Amino acid sequence: MSWSDKLGNTRNQLRSLNKCIPDTAQAFGALGKSVKEGGTLDFKTKEYVALGIAVATKCEACIAIHIETLIRCGATRDEVGDVLAMSIQMGGGPSMMYAAKALACYDELAGTA
Repeated sequence: MSWSDKLGNTRNQLRSLNKCIPDTAQAFGALGKSVKEGGTLDFKTKEYVALGIAVATKCEACIAIHIETLIRCGATRDEVGDVLAMSIQMGGGPSMMYAAKALACYDELAGTA
């Protein structure tokens, strides 16, 4: 399955979940908005942190969402590579496997594959 397909499936699953638990989904959305808009770090930096956590926790859907957002923010392949290197340092071998997936996701969604 392509990363574009994974993104589509993830969005469909989230829409279904949001309909089932709208209050929780709305509260989670508000949390995300407050975290991304507040504080001292810029949005792109926060997305790099999110990508690192997605790799370390082995969440493919999260990897796809944050890679897509980073591409929209103008993230370069080298910048993403730096984040992935840090994720590997913190998470070891399993993070290395998911870092490879994240780089493949970047390459596909950015059109560099």
